[in-house]
Amino acid sequence: MMDIRPIRTDQDLTWAIDAIRPYFEHPPAAGSPEADRFDVLATLIQAYEDTEHTIEPVDPVDCLNYAIQNLGHSQGELAELLGSRSRASEILNRRRALTLEQIRLIHAAWHLPLTVLARAYPLAQDAA
Repeated sequence: MMDIRPIRTDQDLTWAIDAIRPYFEHPPAAGSPEADRFDVLATLIQAYEDTEHTIEPVDPVDCLNYAIQNLGHSQGELAELLGSRSRASEILNRRRALTLEQIRLIHAAWHLPLTVLARAYPLAQDAA
């Protein structure tokens, strides 16, 4: 019988990941009991992570701030792309939404994901 159990806690998750780790370097033969064990554990791990460790989607302003703080870009560079320092400031301070043209410019220049840049996000007046 396969050593498989439900994943209900992070400790169970650690056990399951440790159990399949050797299969990454030495994949089991297709159709073998080890391959079945790998498939079942991988499915359980995915299901647990999907329910217990969800990651909130990043909004465009957070993405821009990340690019400025961690990817070597600057607010001045963003201002050049958008045509003015005030426009860059308004967007970073959530006073103005990105336009489709701005999204395309930023994507082309900084290679940030279109799906993130085009996501709806709250503006400062929405919070008031």
